[in-house]
Amino acid sequence: MDINAADLEYFLELSVVLTGFSKFHLRGTGLAELYFETIQSVIGGDLFAELLTTFQKLEVEKKASNDEAIAQILASEKFGPIARNIIKVWYMATWYTLPQSWRDVYGTKEKDGTFIISPHAYPEGLLWTAIGVNPPGAKGQGYGTWSEPPLVSLTKS
Repeated sequence: MDINAADLEYFLELSVVLTGFSKFHLRGTGLAELYFETIQSVIGGDLFAELLTTFQKLEVEKKASNDEAIAQILASEKFGPIARNIIKVWYMATWYTLPQSWRDVYGTKEKDGTFIISPHAYPEGLLWTAIGVNPPGAKGQGYGTWSEPPLVSLTKS
């Protein structure tokens, strides 16, 4: 599938606002194109393009701040569930079935179901960076790290 470079950039800009991570970090996962293609194939090209266009219009044409633009997207009955799924995709490498209430209004999509996008995506999930740990069973911490105290404190302050 050919990906339009401008659409990929809009997807990354939307993802930056949704995830709180920089475009540099998102590109560094090596998964931007895979996520773009997967989301587009699940919800359909027209709906995906409409989401990206809506986000672009909110940000560029209306000069809305990122917070205002994303608040409108997340509050949208049509785009909110998709945007929340995009967050989950970046953080956990999993697409979750869209809510039944959404499917009742906008239709059931053939490929819409809960699935892990790629086994290679698991260790690159933003979840691990956000909580400051390595993904269990996927990325070793390095030789001798067992001798150092953990970066994450499990005690309450």
